Amino acid sequence: MSLLIRNLQSAVPLSRACLRRDTEVLRRILGIQRFDLGLVCVDNRRIQRINRTYRSADKPTDVLSFPFYEDLQDGKLPSNLTNDDLNLGDIFLGVELIMQQCNGSPVDFQSTITIVTTHGICHLLGYKHDTEEEWIKMFQKEHHILKEFNRLTGSQLEPLTKRYIS
Repeated sequence: MSLLIRNLQSAVPLSRACLRRDTEVLRRILGIQRFDLGLVCVDNRRIQRINRTYRSADKPTDVLSFPFYEDLQDGKLPSNLTNDDLNLGDIFLGVELIMQQCNGSPVDFQSTITIVTTHGICHLLGYKHDTEEEWIKMFQKEHHILKEFNRLTGSQLEPLTKRYIS
């Protein structure tokens, strides 16, 4: 199925081709190529508005995920679906904040956006980090995904997940 990437911001130069390439590798690792997935890149103002509307948090954030299936158990893909049901959901990437977080960090922007996209996909697959136990499970999943990503691409990515991040 399809991966739709929209860049609705001009604050940060963005290579949609690199984002597409890395996200397609993540989709293969997770076995979710048959599902539609949307990535929407936005600036701080827009991600803050979305965060305020849907999470009552009046601040920019690096990623917001809107799963099509809200009741998935951690990592369990929906089954018995028709072609009309093959949608995982949408991920909004706060690329301006992601770029700001890279300043002074040894991790470059492209690597960080791939790591944050991994985090967003995990949310679409039912992972949460509201409790310590959920955080550990999600961190382990991200670590496993990025380890395989590194093996396939020669990268050296690690999860950026911090306890109870939002």
